[in-house]
Amino acid sequence: MSLLLSALDQSVSLAGHGEDAAIRDTVGLATHCEAEGYHRFWLSEHHALPTIIGTAPEVLMAAVAATTQRIRIGSAGVMLPHYSAFKVAEQFRVLEALAPGRIDLGVGRAPGGDMRTAMALNPNAHHAAEHFPQQVRDLQAWTAGLPHNGITAHPRGPHAPQVWILGSSDYGAQLAAHFGLPYAFAYFFMDGQGVEQALRLYRELYQPSERHPVPLPTICVWALAADTEEEARHHALSRERWRVDRARGVLGPLQPPDAVAARGFTEAEMATVAPMRRKAFVGTGAQVAAMLRDIAEELQLGEIVINTWAHDPLVRRRSYSLIAKAMREG
Repeated sequence: MSLLLSALDQSVSLAGHGEDAAIRDTVGLATHCEAEGYHRFWLSEHHALPTIIGTAPEVLMAAVAATTQRIRIGSAGVMLPHYSAFKVAEQFRVLEALAPGRIDLGVGRAPGGDMRTAMALNPNAHHAAEHFPQQVRDLQAWTAGLPHNGITAHPRGPHAPQVWILGSSDYGAQLAAHFGLPYAFAYFFMDGQGVEQALRLYRELYQPSERHPVPLPTICVWALAADTEEEARHHALSRERWRVDRARGVLGPLQPPDAVAARGFTEAEMATVAPMRRKAFVGTGAQVAAMLRDIAEELQLGEIVINTWAHDPLVRRRSYSLIAKAMREG
């Protein structure tokens, strides 16, 4: 593939299934994506949510490392203000020892949950985000295996995790540029809003680092492919229903598309659904691949990360397969 494809999985809970099944399905999806030629497999971190139940990417990454051979494995990301940068560096150096040369450490500043949950993770959560730049600086040194502030993160070895900054605003883009780090924009979270400016700032302000002499940007999009466009749009109903319900403060497992279709959307709800559909990468494998190539060319990207939700795990696997096949043949 001239355009690298990677995957982000959020361990989404499904109506009618236990939450623990979502964790196991994530591990299975990783091996599937590796077999289809995906470059990276990233895992998100969210807390106290009944939908996105991947709470510990560093633990799940170890399971993925044990069941894969080639694909890069990463966090997208560790919400760094919750934690000690030194402890995170130790965890990811252990992961690097388990999967040498394959570990990405994506970090973000957002809480990944509500403030009450943030306080449970870190009693100083109200002010923790203010120290994010210093945490990133510390993390760079410790993950590289260098002595820093008089201490070293072990185990040391010939490889070091690749640190990424994740974001959905100009702040993350500018911070990544300042530290000379790769940057991933959460296109799927913002439905693309602000991506052009964020990537422009990242490239214009980029300060070359030893490991990354040139900027390395990517975006994460939500995409779903099926054998027909009609089928793809039907399966996309599950996520659309979730987005509408989330806007009302109602959270829960992903609903089956047949149930969503039977219920339908009100006129008011369509005000949320319609613009989301315009930004969605939904269709046949060839259609989605064409959309990905177009946005990669528009934004001058060499890699795109794909996030896919579907109530049926087989539909999700089929989607990743169809997109990869279309990219290879295109």
